[in-house]
Amino acid sequence: MTKLKLGPIHDDKPVKLTVELPADVHRDLIAYGEILGRETGQQPIEPGKLIVPMLERFIATDRGFAKARRSRTKESPEAAK
Repeated sequence: MTKLKLGPIHDDKPVKLTVELPADVHRDLIAYGEILGRETGQQPIEPGKLIVPMLERFIATDRGFAKARRSRTKESPEAAK
């Protein structure tokens, strides 16, 4: 079994998303969605549904961002809002 960074994608309200992606990134998202669906027992996940969880995961694991965010909060508590 492949160890992917994302887990099951929960079905929620659809959101209209307009984004321009390079063709190779789109192909990778399609492949990722197919693999993730197979690994989690779901149907293939459409590329648009992968973008938000991937961004959330990226932001949550970006140490530089976390450090900068903490610094900004210490400098100005109002910036955290």
